[in-house]
Amino acid sequence: MLALADVQSILTYLGCVGGAPNLATLTTLIHSYVRRVPWESAFRIARKHQDVGVLARTPEEFWTDALMRGGGGTCFESNLAFFALLRALGFDGYLTINDMQESIGCHTAIVVLLDGKTYLADVGIPLHRPLLLSSERVTRSHSLFHGYIARPEPGARYTIERTRHPKRYIFTLIDKPVSVADYIAASNADYGASGLFLDRVIINKIIDNVAWRFSSAETPYRLECFGAGGSRQIKPLAEDSLAATLAAHFAMDGGVIERALAATRLV
Repeated sequence: MLALADVQSILTYLGCVGGAPNLATLTTLIHSYVRRVPWESAFRIARKHQDVGVLARTPEEFWTDALMRGGGGTCFESNLAFFALLRALGFDGYLTINDMQESIGCHTAIVVLLDGKTYLADVGIPLHRPLLLSSERVTRSHSLFHGYIARPEPGARYTIERTRHPKRYIFTLIDKPVSVADYIAASNADYGASGLFLDRVIINKIIDNVAWRFSSAETPYRLECFGAGGSRQIKPLAEDSLAATLAAHFAMDGGVIERALAATRLV
């Protein structure tokens, strides 16, 4: 559980005031999170290469990296940290580990219980809004960039999709609670040889309501930005100042980005 002082610092960082554990508060928290905390792999790459026996970051470590160094994470660490914040604010819910087609157990998400209803909250893709779940009907929600769809399937599963994106399918939600201990074990395993996104630096973040993206796997190096109306622009990046440029653009620690880029060049 996050300490009260940590919760207040996190809310201040997100630009939120907290509030009662209801749908409006959850929506505000997610909206703020995706504009403040990047989906990125640099911090975990740098962490893995500083210690062979490294374990996944705890929520406290994740939020310290965010507040002090502009860090974020991929789904395992991001969703656990956000779940810890939700629990500290009085929300009820649980963690899930899910599939992406043939990739089993590769994606995590949060299920939040509110007023007898069930909502998907996923800052590990991220989904920019909560999405109501119903075993009886297809449900939808809408954000600035995407519409989100949950299609119920047999066996407490949902196909999660998004509109206005070249890949409509996102993942298959397995709506079964995973214990925190089992979740942490899976998160630790994601730092192992078969861990995801350890071979390339990816950074995604919404800045001034524009979605920005970088991937070191795509050369020549460039920033891509996507407007809410579907516009797309590309900004070329010079390799000799790559880490510094990314750090300034995404408000992240340049040293961490530099170490991560160096590590991926050795893969």
